[in-house]
Amino acid sequence: MKKRVACIVMGCVLALGMALALTGCDNPFNKETYTPQSKQASVSKPVIGVDGTLRVGVNTTNPPMAGQASKIVGIDVDIAAAIADEWGLKLEIVDAGANPLTSLQTGTIDLALGYDTASASSDLSKSDPYIQKGIALFSLDETAGLPKDGSTIAAQSTSMSAWTIGSQFERCTLSNVADLKAAFTALADGTVQYVAADAVIGTYAAKTAGVKAHIVGMAQAPTGYCAACLATNKQLATQLNTTLKQLKAQGIIDVIESKWMDATINLSAVPVAPAPAKDEKSESTEKTAA
Repeated sequence: MKKRVACIVMGCVLALGMALALTGCDNPFNKETYTPQSKQASVSKPVIGVDGTLRVGVNTTNPPMAGQASKIVGIDVDIAAAIADEWGLKLEIVDAGANPLTSLQTGTIDLALGYDTASASSDLSKSDPYIQKGIALFSLDETAGLPKDGSTIAAQSTSMSAWTIGSQFERCTLSNVADLKAAFTALADGTVQYVAADAVIGTYAAKTAGVKAHIVGMAQAPTGYCAACLATNKQLATQLNTTLKQLKAQGIIDVIESKWMDATINLSAVPVAPAPAKDEKSESTEKTAA
């Protein structure tokens, strides 16, 4: 027992000696913690509304681009953080909804992310797209190609995807389901051969459902998500577009996409379905109306 106590005491003495030794100038833990140097702000008023802070609007009803949990998160939030960091600014995220024009005009936000390049507004200046989007067709077989006559396609009921597939692939069987999780579950168990959904939202839904699905076709030519600011703010529009191109070239946007979807969206080589042929009756009606 005495021997055991002696060992414990000796151990404490050695530990204390080491602690005292580490308090000297050679102690690596005695040095100040490294803090990266903050970038100098490259954008200020009147280009942005508040000096030192970039206020970015997102649409929180459109995950994975942006969604509301305990706080607003998503692809657009991460991209906004990357832009703010490049410009040496703090970041404030605002839920501006699907149409950010009012928030931009009232000065609530400086710019908006997640805006559809297909949306037209002379009041807004739009950047080049940073992520492609559009109604895509997913399959378990990455070589499947576009659906053939008689193919079965699942889509969320009352969605734009369901409406488009119903008119675009009239000779296929459309299966309306409650949500995309049910659609990808049906794909996984072989109930359907394809799922129709927005390329980004569908890729995210397949990931969350644990289904390895591939985009094998597009129902229409793809558009994209872009950044938007007031058309009158030409300096911000130019700098915003330049920064997004840099983030894309540096691979930062790809990293953000992969974080949320386990994949990056590249629709450049994906086949696009031809527009549905008009029947003779509809053509005759159009000519009469004209």
